[in-house]
Order: sequence, then C-alpha cells, then structure tokens
Amino acid sequence: METPEENAYVLDAESAAEMARLMRQDVLLTRGMGGAFPEQGEVDLADIQRVLDLACGPGGWPLEVAYTYSDMEVVGVDISARMIAYARAQANAQQRTNVRFEIMNILQPLAFAEDSFDLVNARLVNGFVKKEMWPVLLREALRVLRPGGMLRLTEAEASMSNKPSFEKAFCALMQVLARAGMSFSPSGNYHGLIQMLPSLLRQAGVSLIRTRAHFLEFSYGTEAHESFCFDFQSAFSQITPMIEKLGIMDTDEWLTLSSRALAEMLQEDFCGAWTLLTAWGYRS
Repeated sequence: METPEENAYVLDAESAAEMARLMRQDVLLTRGMGGAFPEQGEVDLADIQRVLDLACGPGGWPLEVAYTYSDMEVVGVDISARMIAYARAQANAQQRTNVRFEIMNILQPLAFAEDSFDLVNARLVNGFVKKEMWPVLLREALRVLRPGGMLRLTEAEASMSNKPSFEKAFCALMQVLARAGMSFSPSGNYHGLIQMLPSLLRQAGVSLIRTRAHFLEFSYGTEAHESFCFDFQSAFSQITPMIEKLGIMDTDEWLTLSSRALAEMLQEDFCGAWTLLTAWGYRS
C-alpha cells in the first residue's frame, strides 16, 4: 500500500498552481452539477449528520455542504498540507464551525473509528488512485461508514471536443494516467472509470446502488469556458515533465501540441464537454 511519502498524485499536490486549479475546478463541478447534492430528490438526507469527504483538496465541497446544511458535521481530509491549510483558513474566514480539515492519506488506513460517518464522499480521485487500490479504498471507506450509511462517488470522463489538437493533447494526458496504472481503458486513450463505478461498488458489497449523470459543457461562449481554459492551461503546464519522462512525446513536441490545443479552445466554433457520473449506495 502507498505510504504518505509516496504520494501517487500525478500532479504536484503541494504546488500553488495545482491549488489554484482545484479551487476553480471545485466551483465548476458543484455549480455545473447543480449543487453539493444534485440527487437530493432521490436520496434522503434526513439521517445524515456526519459527513466525510475524501481527498477534499482546497475544501470546496465540504465548505459548500457545511454552508448549505448547517446541521451536518463535515470532515475533509487530504494528503496535501497546503490544501488543508487553505481549507482551514477558508473555514475560519467563513466562520464555519461545523466543518474541519485533517491531513490524511486516503490510501492508508483512515484515522477514524469504525461506524464514524453517515456519508462518505469522494469526488475526482482518479488522478492518484491506481486500479488495484480501488478495492482497498472502498473497503476502508465502508469501515468508517455506519451500517446503512451512504458511500457516494463522482468521477469524470473528460474531455470530448471537436478539435484535433485538443483531442490529441487530452489523449496524451490520459496516457500519463494509463502508464501510472490509473486507467481502466484498454487503449489508455481515455480514463474508463465512470462505467466501472457501479461494478466497483457492487464488488465492495455496497447495496441499493443508484447513478446520476451530468453533462458539463465548456464550449466557446459558455459560462464555464474561461474556467476550463484555465484548468487545461494549468494541467498541460504541470504535466509537461511527465510527458517526456514516460516516453509519450518529447517536451518540444508536447509544448507545441498543448499550445495548439489551448489556441483551439479560443476558436468560436470550439465545442467541449465533460461527462460525469455520481454513483451511490449503502453499507449493508
């Protein structure tokens, strides 16, 4: 199993650039999905008092839950000291007394007792969880979840577009994840996780599994376009050392390709979207 010193995150989880990217991404996802619990009409939140968010990053989702549901106690954990420090500062600035943040590697045994939470949430952890670690992660999530409690996962299959350089650059990103052991795709050209979520939950022993899909468009002229441009510019820049290290292409070729991809995003006929899936179920 991973140790805290062996951070499996593909990008630098302690970098200011990654924190800035994740801060904007938090807002994009929550707004684009329709809130912290867009499936609220399909689930009963009445018995949910204690919530755990795994790999919370800069704390966007836990802070939103704490604000929207003031009667819930929310805990966010992340391996990054920088992310947790920022999340704590935001909680203090917003005077959120019902949320706290802890440094924790979710690929290690969690520092919580059994049956501690009514809901365990994880959102976009596909950037550091290897294929073989999913059963370990879900088993530990279920350990800290009370009987009858909800396990909720949200992952993305990104990104569809109508531009050749953008598509090629995105496939290079997916190849980085594939060679790091994090892809479920036979070709490695996409991540392949969202179709696996229900099966992974079933294999973990989760019952009453439900799913809900979300379509986040970032075509030119849409509200999300500027933020997605920032997201990809940051991701393309941060991934550069891994592109050549893993033998996907040399650095000069990658810099040319990623620049063309970003330029394509600024064309008026650019169309792009993420497909996300939320899958949830209950501990027996």
